[in-house]
Amino acid sequence: MIDTHCHLEMSQYSKDRSEVIQRALDAGLEAMISIGSDFKGCKGAVKLASEYDFIYAAVGIHPHDSKDFTDEMFSTIRDWSRLDKVVAIGEIGLDYYYDHSPRDVQKDVFVKQLSFAVESDMPVVIHTREATEDTMAILKESGISKGVMHCFSGDIEMAKRTMEMGLFISIAGPVTFSKSAMLKDVARYVPDDFLLIETDAPFLAPEPMRGKRNEPSYIVNTAKVIAELRGVTYEDIKRITTLNAKRLFGIGRMPEHEIAYKIRESLYLNITNRCTSRCIFCAKFHSDYVKGHNLKLTAEPSEQELKTAIGDPTKYKEIVFCGYGEPLVRLDLVKSLAAWIKSQGGRVRINTNGHGNAIHKKDILPELTGLVDSVSISLNAHDAETYNSICQPAFKDAYSAVLEFIKASKKHIPDVQATVVTAEGVDVKRCEEIASELGVRLRVRQLDEVG
Repeated sequence: MIDTHCHLEMSQYSKDRSEVIQRALDAGLEAMISIGSDFKGCKGAVKLASEYDFIYAAVGIHPHDSKDFTDEMFSTIRDWSRLDKVVAIGEIGLDYYYDHSPRDVQKDVFVKQLSFAVESDMPVVIHTREATEDTMAILKESGISKGVMHCFSGDIEMAKRTMEMGLFISIAGPVTFSKSAMLKDVARYVPDDFLLIETDAPFLAPEPMRGKRNEPSYIVNTAKVIAELRGVTYEDIKRITTLNAKRLFGIGRMPEHEIAYKIRESLYLNITNRCTSRCIFCAKFHSDYVKGHNLKLTAEPSEQELKTAIGDPTKYKEIVFCGYGEPLVRLDLVKSLAAWIKSQGGRVRINTNGHGNAIHKKDILPELTGLVDSVSISLNAHDAETYNSICQPAFKDAYSAVLEFIKASKKHIPDVQATVVTAEGVDVKRCEEIASELGVRLRVRQLDEVG
């Protein structure tokens, strides 16, 4: 993981800073970003970043210290920002809870630092407390589109507004507190592509260390709670938030493409990026990643490469043919590999757009008998006109072909479900009725409201 917001330069670590840093590494952290707040803190963060390969710095003046802001100070911050290990402008923003600086001064200093960040194409780290409307108005006016709302404490509506500007949502230790219902809702809601994690150490230690000095190693506790809230594994949260930190701050190596990738307790096989649909909601049209996995193939994998990547199929709840393309495009591979998985005691599921028969111009379902335990078929619309608009299929009469594929699958595959994404214009109630008429259950997948 990457702790995207801590204050390792602060005096709370004067006596044991090296031990705190070592505990973070022992806990599995790949990197930490030490965030400056006042001028002295910025200087300390830059110094730490120069001493440790895995520590980076952000520089900026916190709203508490806006009253001390000078042109000379700002000039030095701009100089620091050009250093390779300085990855953001922050912590900047507004704080009307304490009002340590006059509000008009806070706003002026905030605007100046935002303008510099836009000009220099650097991400920003935003602090806001009891100042939501002014913060959001200034951010929107600035045109900023790279940054993070640090230690998010707002509601889902504020999270939506933040993400609509392209900014990330960072969740910290308070999500572990028993009375943090609103923050827990936000942690469930934020799409994978916008989620970051932080400690804000030495502040806001998570349970069960609440009330003690916080430190980066405690991020593990926060990550486990977020994983539970989102119904994924701790490893999933580590991978997702690490990728997002690298994307935003430009640090570390990005992951290479994967042909077998684990989510929760299932292993997914990314066997092709070719597809006979161009669904408007498909993730591959705006990102190479799903839950932190790079699914953009440079070449289609061979059967032996996939067997090697799978290893022992019984280690997983199921092996799922599902990547950034339509798996049944490679029917022969699916059949051969599925037979091997079954022979090794594994369970097989196929996620498909239902175009298999149209692709191969024959009924392929008898060929899957005994090889596939479960199939999930994308219905995605309540009529042909809506389907063609949303899914943009490569075939005429594709919608009727999907309906027939769903109906016929029941004769050859034990477990069949249809799926629908809640895209604009889709009548989910009618889709439920269609699935019932076809004799299968329907799974409704929520489209991210911001994506």
